[in-house]
Amino acid sequence: MVTSRHEAAHRIFQERPALLAPTFRLLGVSLPEDARVEVLTPDATELEPIERRLDSVLRLNPRDGSESIMLAIEAQGRRDPDKAASWAYYLAFLTAKNKCPALLVVVCQDKETAEWAMGPFHLGPEDWQPLTVRPLVLGPGNVPMIIDPEEAAADLTMAAFAALTHGKSPDSTAILKALAHALGRTDDDTLTYYSELVDSGLGDTPARQTWRKLMKNGSYFPGRGTLVEETFLKGKAEGKAEGKAEGKAEGQRRSILRLLEMRGIPVSDSQRARINGCTDPRTLDHWLERAFSATHADELFRGEPAAGQEDGR
Repeated sequence: MVTSRHEAAHRIFQERPALLAPTFRLLGVSLPEDARVEVLTPDATELEPIERRLDSVLRLNPRDGSESIMLAIEAQGRRDPDKAASWAYYLAFLTAKNKCPALLVVVCQDKETAEWAMGPFHLGPEDWQPLTVRPLVLGPGNVPMIIDPEEAAADLTMAAFAALTHGKSPDSTAILKALAHALGRTDDDTLTYYSELVDSGLGDTPARQTWRKLMKNGSYFPGRGTLVEETFLKGKAEGKAEGKAEGKAEGQRRSILRLLEMRGIPVSDSQRARINGCTDPRTLDHWLERAFSATHADELFRGEPAAGQEDGR
């Protein structure tokens, strides 16, 4: 099952591709110094016999015109005897489809899984194994623990990745404190992004509770089970006092717009104004539910509550 912890472990490479250079240095593999990074569809299905989907797929296009490189990035939480065949398929598919070399990077958050994932995995009959899969593995064994706030501030992306990777380490508290200290000097958007990424990426671990104590506030990040989302949902279930109604509505409006942004759905100025102008919790609840499945922003406004229930129209 895909969890927020699993999702954060690979999505950070999509959202912060600057992480590629330092992590590949840890792996001893060189990448083009100056390249444009494309985030591609992770769908590796052909002719629809079996659905196959990678976690993240990136293409590095060197600006000097040299050969592109495909990167398949997988987050792996446990040993899985079926993975070697799937990984071989992914590499062969990406190489054949894009006509360029492909590498597999496996991100693990515990030492045992990381050691297993290194392989190599030999596929085929015992007396002749024609395929060998050799993943590049990032895990607690080779990702540094960043416990110096100055070092964390110098590379927030790497510091956040270290916090995710070492979430089960006895030193996790020191790592999280260094990151929290570094984030205290950043702008609101940067603070929001990394605080919520780490919150969701730590999953159901004691380190997550430590992080929540360090980060007293944050932004809404719907669908990820983060502290602010849980607070919002609890308040919604219990009901708010009249004096706090506007604060609740503001949280709902931010959740709707944030979710649409995360799902890559464009919002026009008039649609944004309509959302920000609404103060009715029932209407905002309806729009928030729609935002999880809508393919266009206009779909939010279909089948609304009865007339008179929405303010700001």
